[in-house]
Amino acid sequence: MNFAELGLQPALTRRCESLGYTEPTPIQKRAIPVVLEGVDLIGCAETGTGKTAAFLLPTIQRMNERPRPGVRVLVLAPTRELASQIADSYRQLAPKGSAACALVIGGAGMTRQRDELRKGVGVVVATPGRLLDHVERGTVNLSQVEVLVLDEADRMLDIGFWPAIRRIVAGIPTKRQTLLFSATMSPAIEELARSTMKEPRLVEVNPRGKAAGTVEQRAYPVAAQSKTALLLDLLERERESDNFERVLVFTRTRRGAERLAHVLQAREHDADQIHSDRTQGQREAALRGFKEGRTRVLVATDIAARGIDVESISHVINYDVPEQPEDYVHRIGRTGRAGKAGRAITLVTPVDELSMRAIERLTGQPVERVVLPGFGGASAVSASKPSAAPRRALGGRGRSFRPRRASR
Repeated sequence: MNFAELGLQPALTRRCESLGYTEPTPIQKRAIPVVLEGVDLIGCAETGTGKTAAFLLPTIQRMNERPRPGVRVLVLAPTRELASQIADSYRQLAPKGSAACALVIGGAGMTRQRDELRKGVGVVVATPGRLLDHVERGTVNLSQVEVLVLDEADRMLDIGFWPAIRRIVAGIPTKRQTLLFSATMSPAIEELARSTMKEPRLVEVNPRGKAAGTVEQRAYPVAAQSKTALLLDLLERERESDNFERVLVFTRTRRGAERLAHVLQAREHDADQIHSDRTQGQREAALRGFKEGRTRVLVATDIAARGIDVESISHVINYDVPEQPEDYVHRIGRTGRAGKAGRAITLVTPVDELSMRAIERLTGQPVERVVLPGFGGASAVSASKPSAAPRRALGGRGRSFRPRRASR
């Protein structure tokens, strides 16, 4: 199947071809026809599978079929990096003559964003907090919104954006199309769907919480005080490998990311850091250096788990086990993208074992434990089969919410 067979117009299929997209991904095959119908949609697929194009392509077509003034499409994303990525994708995919797109994110100048909005745009891609700033100042008019997209909605709820989302949704027309995309589904997201959507169709191309099959996963048991030494040892081992290209290292805290980046730089690794304490300019420079290959190792907090779209990330290393099992899926989804092989490594202290077992239950996969001489010691724990993850219908027991599944 090609993009034309999904119902996309020649101008859009040519744009796809010019960008090297010849065959739709599974989520695109199933979601694009549904979005073209104009109905609400919940799209659930692992990271790196083309969810952004799955909602942008049909939305662009529907806008171009009926051009009119005003902000008609609003896309909300949890992080500046992801919002910037979506806006860039729109500008790449939209044919000449399509509506202009404005990026509205924190860390950037309000005046410049205000001036861009006043020029007249049809698409706004935003983080919720900064968009509310513009709403309160009257610098953006959302009364003409026809399509609302909540991308990585579970992450937005995790980091406390629900009050802002609720206020934004209350200020846009109730007669609209709502599209919700995420790699995982949670009870909070189900509640959000019930409160913002009308008879949504569910497009789910992988079991919820399933990690990408292209990623080789390993866990290294280690004493807490030896984590940094083990990380340095692993980086030295991998640097000698022909497959070593770019490494994304995740920490739980901003302070931890900063400390670790300084340690790596002191050991002559080409390393940089990205977290919420850095300015927007610093974050963009760090991401740009990583994309261009000048930075080999990027240390990040979970702010980057869903906002980094970089080709050839060969390794993801979880220096800290994430607090939420779902975050593990998003972290390791930064590698093994577009069908390429990737490796995910997690450093596991004895107190992290319960968290690792929760991750295994979520993904339905055991993660191989590898003990390196001098690091495992008494803390080494052999892998065991994960307990079966409970199967839960969307909406949970006793709830009436049942999205309609889209036909294959």
